[in-house]
Amino acid sequence: MKEKRKIWVVDDERIVRITLADDLKDNGYLVKEFSDGSAVLTVLKEEKPDLIITDLKMPGIDGITLLKRVKEIDPKIIVLIMTAFGSVDNAVEAMKLGAYDYFTKPFNIDEVILTVEKATQFQLIKEENKILKKHIGTIYDFSSYIGDKKINKELFDNIKLVAKKDSTVLITGETGTGKELVTNIIHFNSNRKNKPFVKVSCAILSREIFESELFGHVKGAFTGAEFDKKGRFELANNGTLYLDDIDDIPYDLQVKLLRAIEQREFEKVGDSKPIPINVRIIASTKKNLRTLVEEGKFREDLFYRLNVFPINIQALRNRKSDIILILNHFLSKFSEGRKVEMSDDALDLLLSYHWPGNIRELKNIAEHLTILVGDKGIESTHIPIDIKDQKRVDICQSIGQKPLDQILSELEIESINIALKRCKYHKSKTAELLGIPPSTLRTKMDKYNIS
Repeated sequence: MKEKRKIWVVDDERIVRITLADDLKDNGYLVKEFSDGSAVLTVLKEEKPDLIITDLKMPGIDGITLLKRVKEIDPKIIVLIMTAFGSVDNAVEAMKLGAYDYFTKPFNIDEVILTVEKATQFQLIKEENKILKKHIGTIYDFSSYIGDKKINKELFDNIKLVAKKDSTVLITGETGTGKELVTNIIHFNSNRKNKPFVKVSCAILSREIFESELFGHVKGAFTGAEFDKKGRFELANNGTLYLDDIDDIPYDLQVKLLRAIEQREFEKVGDSKPIPINVRIIASTKKNLRTLVEEGKFREDLFYRLNVFPINIQALRNRKSDIILILNHFLSKFSEGRKVEMSDDALDLLLSYHWPGNIRELKNIAEHLTILVGDKGIESTHIPIDIKDQKRVDICQSIGQKPLDQILSELEIESINIALKRCKYHKSKTAELLGIPPSTLRTKMDKYNIS
């Protein structure tokens, strides 16, 4: 059943007004008729339609003036213009002022109905997009990054600090640490949150198409360029451009990227006309860009231009307390809110694991475990064998690769974290379990920054 949308028809010619109104009613719309613009403005104080169809030339308040006043009162109201053939230029001017479309008299009613349907559908999509953006904003609020507030205080503070700025941000961290999540949090809590957010995965773009994808091209720029194409920079205008794996940008294109960032303009492939842009840049990498600069693989000037506000996300193995928080989050998500019990032995294995895939790997393990155990608790026997074997492998591989003191320190950190968990973070009981005085435990926790 067609949704009852409210349409107002405004025309000083009675026969045109009545004919159009009747046809719209026959197609399921709620219609009101007005013979002049002043009556429309009076009724607008009490109620609002979804769409107004107004004649362009009327005595008193004409269609252009009515359009301007309506848009001032409520920009969401869609306005269609009716005009005589000789006034098409004025109708085009009306579209520049915010009219959705126009049609000429005498009009084909089927074409008018089609235009109305497109306009109301357009309005519906805009409303849905607004709801979706609001929903996305709640998904990516500052609390969406799960982690120990003490351990991650500097990270949280930096995200909140830079979100409201327009500075370029460089996010570093291993694969799976949450670089894209942090980027989303920054954008959707910035002043550009209602503007485009465009991601470029630099690692998956080939050298042949990279420049065209980033900057766009004009028709005939190269073989196969049959149409003009907008690049990611242009699509992100007034919003945020996220360059993931920035280290994979071809060296010879880095200077063009640098120029676009510094001068806020670029040229499409095959064109020399500069296009001005207003884009915030957020870049991320899992590699050490300083090392790549020293090796001649990354431009030093581009590095410094990107490194205005650096944010580093620690690997999961360096923030053991986060493992429990993130694990519980994913277990709850995949079990649809059902509490999943886990034995101490099973948790010890997960806390001892190196997590080379970081949060992404932990998420996959949590999903695997919830499927495996169903409505039962998670035991050590449910933990994948590669996780069980990792601790022994890490120690064996560390011999000869790390100093003995470092190996022992890492084992000590793991032992303290596991003991704290077993004792529910009661320090006196933890010290007793480890066979050391409470003062020694406090000293070691301070030394290793264990909260």
